Amino acid sequence: MNDSPAIPAPTAPGALPLIGHAHRLARDPLPFITSLRAHGSVVRIGIGPTAAYVVTDPALTRQVLVTDAAHFTKGGKIIDALRIFFGDGLATVADGDTHLRNRRLMQPMFNKAHIATRGTAMIDQVRAMVSAWEEAGPRDVYADMNDITLAAFLVALFGTDLPGHLQGEFTTLLPAIMKGTIRQTVLPTWVTRLPLPANRTHAARVARLRALIDEAIEHRSGPDTGPVHTAADGSAKSAGCPHATRTRERNGLFTTLLTAEPPLSRRQLQDEVITLLTGAIETTGTTLAWTLYEVTRSPEIERRLRDELASVCSDRPLHYDDMEHLPYARQVLQEAVRKYGPAWMVTRTATRDIHLGTHRIPEGADVVWSPYLHQHDPEHFPDPDRFDPDRWTPERAPTARGSFLAFGDGRRKCIGENFAWTELQMILSTVLQLWPRMELASRTPRAQAVVTVKPDAMTMTFHRKAP
Repeated sequence: MNDSPAIPAPTAPGALPLIGHAHRLARDPLPFITSLRAHGSVVRIGIGPTAAYVVTDPALTRQVLVTDAAHFTKGGKIIDALRIFFGDGLATVADGDTHLRNRRLMQPMFNKAHIATRGTAMIDQVRAMVSAWEEAGPRDVYADMNDITLAAFLVALFGTDLPGHLQGEFTTLLPAIMKGTIRQTVLPTWVTRLPLPANRTHAARVARLRALIDEAIEHRSGPDTGPVHTAADGSAKSAGCPHATRTRERNGLFTTLLTAEPPLSRRQLQDEVITLLTGAIETTGTTLAWTLYEVTRSPEIERRLRDELASVCSDRPLHYDDMEHLPYARQVLQEAVRKYGPAWMVTRTATRDIHLGTHRIPEGADVVWSPYLHQHDPEHFPDPDRFDPDRWTPERAPTARGSFLAFGDGRRKCIGENFAWTELQMILSTVLQLWPRMELASRTPRAQAVVTVKPDAMTMTFHRKAP
């Protein structure tokens, strides 16, 4: 416990009566959040009439997430808004026994060995979608990347035999739900509870999503897709079914949740699937769109990516095992994650009066930390607005890792980080393999801070012949 005298956290300039700094967060959130570093290691802002404390020092953020995590629980306006509609999935459930139990249950779904069992099916799905693009026609890259990441994740989660109508409706419904959810996080709580058409539409979409998940559960629980158990030698054996290999190929990561002991309730299954799906499309799709944009801006980066891919794959399609031999592709993706997010603002709630550095945080206060702010700190990332994949070479990366918090840290660190890197690499590599030339067809995109830092507009053309 820190017994030194507490110094009041400085208040950011520019607050207005009643709304505090809400106008800055709405109008220019990224410049505003990064400007707070100049005012101190902990800076007080007003979100409406409510005070929040923004942590600008990565060492203090690690205190919030790791050292004193028990005193900073998952909470705040964003999490509370997500919890209303998405329930108590792993990302939104309060700290405690339920979170610990579900994290332990789901962790094996996302280890490298388990992900590898889905690798071929995911690559096949991605390749089929990317190869179907029309040549030279302008494409909304942000929408494309979200569609592809969702489709690949559905294959990984539910298996290769998910009925087409379910996959199609998931793909249509989820982007609309994400937009509605973002609206809920920025509006006052009392507005979101009114029987307005937009609120009713959003609630109906979430209800339909839960019904779709029920259909997927019933499909996956059918007699031909019984639970898969692991034998002592590590091989898969399907209970009551002699065709273990075929069943394993059909089944997805979701089998882990269906076979949990004690069983999860239907509502718990829905909550976890919603959490996984929304996390899969928003962060991964955004990162891929920005990556392709940066590649079009740098012939040298594009050349190095294509040369590395050719040296590993030659003229054959990508294999899952190839990805560990594509280190430069990983560096490019890591730099895109650093520069653009994925999340720009995350909240916690202080459970008691506590020190952060020399500042006392009162019990019940919202504490804000920003991966975007930390990952644009010039002390750790010189010239932070420059896209430089070589920051992540073995020689330079150690000095940067302390401020790289895109996936969080501590016991609430993103459980799907391994999966995210795998999916990012397979989609980027597949696009490069199938399309030797790509060009930006729209103006330079502007970064929009919503839940993730997304492009406001990004259109590209793809060509089958190299320049």
